[in-house]
Amino acid sequence: MIQQIDQLCVQADGRYATDDELLFFQRYLKTARLRFALYQKLQKLEPQIIDKVLFELKTKEPDLLIINGQDLTAKWQRDTVRLIRYAATAVLTDDEVVFKEKLLIWFQTIMQSFKAERSCEATYRAMQKVLKNLLTADEAALFCPLIELTRVTLGPTRV
Repeated sequence: MIQQIDQLCVQADGRYATDDELLFFQRYLKTARLRFALYQKLQKLEPQIIDKVLFELKTKEPDLLIINGQDLTAKWQRDTVRLIRYAATAVLTDDEVVFKEKLLIWFQTIMQSFKAERSCEATYRAMQKVLKNLLTADEAALFCPLIELTRVTLGPTRV
């Protein structure tokens, strides 16, 4: 959304924007209330989401977050909270591109260096399951695609 506004300002410099150029605003306004409410809901649900995802991971694969004998659960929690917050902002601003460019590509390098792709795959697969139980269908339709993008970007590369 922010990039679209910037682009519109450049394109329409010195003139009024056309109806076609303003369509993204109309699409955004149709979902604005839902986006605001979802943003606030995610803020409240964040601890519950983290707890439920961690429980699911520990239940299915207790040693998933132990690497080289070191328990990385606290690091996992910080990283996962960061990702939820960035994704919530991306939903609020309707800007998947900024989410991918400002967080996911950078984060991908870090996760690869820690060899954490498998835990990322498991985390964001479990998170989608948790979210579908905590969010309405409309909310999940806005938020879960960002979590799927995260899973695909941070998970193991398939060749």
